[in-house]
Amino acid sequence: MKTPILLLHGALGSMEQLVPLQEKLSLEREVFIMNFDGHGKSNSETDFSIELFTQNAIDFLIEKKISKVDIFGYSMGGYVALNLALKHPDLVGKIITLGTKFEWTQTFAEKEVKMLDPDVIQMKVPAFAERLKQLHGTENWKNVVLKTAQMMQNLGENPTLEEGDFQKINTHTLICLGELDAMSTKAESKEVSTWLPNGQFLEIENLKHPIESAPLDKMVSLIYNFLIKET
Repeated sequence: MKTPILLLHGALGSMEQLVPLQEKLSLEREVFIMNFDGHGKSNSETDFSIELFTQNAIDFLIEKKISKVDIFGYSMGGYVALNLALKHPDLVGKIITLGTKFEWTQTFAEKEVKMLDPDVIQMKVPAFAERLKQLHGTENWKNVVLKTAQMMQNLGENPTLEEGDFQKINTHTLICLGELDAMSTKAESKEVSTWLPNGQFLEIENLKHPIESAPLDKMVSLIYNFLIKET
């Protein structure tokens, strides 16, 4: 029986963004998507954190009675996937990350947090505000932005995963980064791939950060090629 696949969304995102990829991948595998706590129109009183989202994934696997899963994690979802593999290696088969930020510093976090003001987003980037309303609901999107900002601030001060942690993750992992991605860097992505005992790095030409810009058929082919490859 083929290992099922779990798709994990990024910060400020929801599982809705991953439905097209789920539908394509489902032709060959059982594919699951989920929302992290507080995302996708679900209110949450809990502060966002990588540990919280990791537990969300564990709870989802338990609920679905999944004993082992391959994971595609977009952006923050890739970070969560690797944290899950560190904490519960028995649950994870292989991991593919795309556009994941690995090097969290206070300077980087502060730069990101400045852009995560709901009122400023509403005023200066109304199209983005409307998209966030679509993903999380009119009543919830500002909450998602503010909690994400706090989570990023905390990551800058105390990263969940550092070099020694990556070195303990034996899961076969493909670190992917778009050539035009401005969120992460080629240097940090390649470095993490070398820290991982079974890590590889792949740069995808002409690809920016937003998951919606990723060519669907190319991503499906990339994911399948890595998952079925002998290890």
